[in-house]
Amino acid sequence: MARKTDNESGVKIIAKNRKARHEYHILDTWEAGLVLLGTEVKALREGRCNLGDSYGELRQGEVWLCKLHIGPYEQAHRENHEPFRRRKLLLKRREIRKMIPRIEEKGLTLVPLRLYFKHGIVKIELGLGRGKKLHDKRDAQAEHDVARRIAKEMGRR
Repeated sequence: MARKTDNESGVKIIAKNRKARHEYHILDTWEAGLVLLGTEVKALREGRCNLGDSYGELRQGEVWLCKLHIGPYEQAHRENHEPFRRRKLLLKRREIRKMIPRIEEKGLTLVPLRLYFKHGIVKIELGLGRGKKLHDKRDAQAEHDVARRIAKEMGRR
């Protein structure tokens, strides 16, 4: 599977969580590394990943990523990893201390936005999100439709 290259140099996107920006107001973002096994990295290079229902959680002063699906690596056979295991996120202690009170605030969730290789190292962009109400989603969709119509009209001229 061909990976997309982002505007930044050396960044190859593995997966994006498009649903996250539709379901949440993203208040803040962080970049974190992941603790992965070798077979997981090889599976990510093949694009076997789904951010769908994944989320971040705090446990004993550490941040963990739950429900991230990384498919099995075909050549690993019995040495393969568990697809839905919890994975530790690598953040600086200072960042975690700033994050803790905001995550514990009611109605806020740590949502993965995109997973990518940055200079050969797997990184994840996390967003602090507040769930949108139905009317917020409708407003966002209406704004998006207006922007598309304007771009279409500008293209005709």
